[in-house]
Amino acid sequence: MGIFQREDTPEVKGWCPGAHRPMESGDGLVVRVKPWGGRMEAHQVAGVARLAAELGNGLLDLTARANLQIRGVRDHRAVLDGLGALGLLDRDAGAEARRTLMVAPFGDAQVDRVADLLSRALVAAAELSLPSKFGFAVDCGAVPVLRGAAADIRIERGAEGLLVRGDGSDTGAAVTEEDAAEAAVALARWFAASGGITGGRGRMAAHLSHGAEPPARFGAAAALRAGSAPPDDARLAGFAFGQVAAADFARLGALRLTPWRMVLVEDPARLSGISAALRPGDPLLRVDACTGAPGCPQARGATRDLAARLAPRLAPGRHLHVSGCTKGCAHPGAADTVLTACGGGRFDLVRGGRARDMPERRGLTPAEIDGLAL
Repeated sequence: MGIFQREDTPEVKGWCPGAHRPMESGDGLVVRVKPWGGRMEAHQVAGVARLAAELGNGLLDLTARANLQIRGVRDHRAVLDGLGALGLLDRDAGAEARRTLMVAPFGDAQVDRVADLLSRALVAAAELSLPSKFGFAVDCGAVPVLRGAAADIRIERGAEGLLVRGDGSDTGAAVTEEDAAEAAVALARWFAASGGITGGRGRMAAHLSHGAEPPARFGAAAALRAGSAPPDDARLAGFAFGQVAAADFARLGALRLTPWRMVLVEDPARLSGISAALRPGDPLLRVDACTGAPGCPQARGATRDLAARLAPRLAPGRHLHVSGCTKGCAHPGAADTVLTACGGGRFDLVRGGRARDMPERRGLTPAEIDGLAL
């Protein structure tokens, strides 16, 4: 499917916000929080909720990279001080940028130990410069659950133990719990040294598909071919479009973040009094929609009211993406149905593709959208 280029193609920043390096949006600064190992204790959850309510606009985003974003921040310095007091702030922007990893939330003690060792190794590798979207996945539980999440280097369980592999490869290096982090960092160094980065950007799967050959050790062990979707777990809860009010977030208690814009709470009883919490199977969890207008200055229309209205019509197993512009920030990958705002309350339609792909129909009105099969 071809790429559709409008004259008003939005600016692609090519990087993600952080705590030290926030991003300006239409509703103020967006500050991203990266909890160590993807885990937050109850006091950290309550503390971040307080920061969002007092120094932001009272809303938090659950991201597809298992992070958390405070929106509408007015006093960046005060937020940094608050995150530091909660133990949720890296020592500097470089350490924060390198420590980009997702951790399987259903893992065991070994998953947590490997994630901790990898986090420490990435913080220590001060000379390692990677694209801001380059990331790691620690997915070495009994069955991999992060195959659908964007990551460039994966620590998984192979047929005979742990392995480290580049995304896009069926093989990896056989490792132990103690040396998995070293191997992952070594593979990242090879990626950078072998030309995987161009203009500050680059992804492992694309680098390998263009013929790059990693060191021989990363072809020695076979990865498990079977993956797994997120299980229907009573501890999982999501929120419409991954956005949660600070007051609701404060009530969740200790939790783990996931790349599915959901949280895994330690005490599922806490979910019973939160009306906005969505349980696995809710069709709204199969709908992605960015902030849209007016919250994003690049959006060409509002998105979430339309997305919420269409969600009940979504066929089982189908995925809908409503995007404010052709960047497709809420879901960079393909979706069954994509509606991309093109101005004047109208949307372009893509089937089985991405927001930036050539639409099969352009400028649909609300009435025409209501007649679509979803």
